[in-house]
Amino acid sequence: MRGAASLLVALLLVTGCGERDQPDNQGLHQDIVKDANGAEVTFDALVMTAPVESGGHERFQVDDTAGDTLEVDHNTDLATYVPVRVGNQVIIHGQLYIDPGPKVGVHCTHAKTSSGCPAPGWIEFGGNYYE
Repeated sequence: MRGAASLLVALLLVTGCGERDQPDNQGLHQDIVKDANGAEVTFDALVMTAPVESGGHERFQVDDTAGDTLEVDHNTDLATYVPVRVGNQVIIHGQLYIDPGPKVGVHCTHAKTSSGCPAPGWIEFGGNYYE
């Protein structure tokens, strides 16, 4: 019986290690309010504009459930193009940026890391991950 319990604990630990961050729209909103430029964020959102390809990046606007509008700046030189349309639901994991204006957005939505993007990111759409 002890062996079965140990096996169950081991399986739970292994399956829990591969989970992705869950959306936290209120956390995102607080990061925006606190001007937390560079914060790692995960949130769900509604696509508000059709994607535009520009300079190796796919750009589109999303609204999160807290009422924030963000630009998604998805590097298509490092990650697969996301085939979203206006009205689609997505989950996004990346790095928050707040530019003067203010212009709020998220980038580093790709798995390849660098000094500017130290944590891997992704976009989930239609049950697929684009990273």
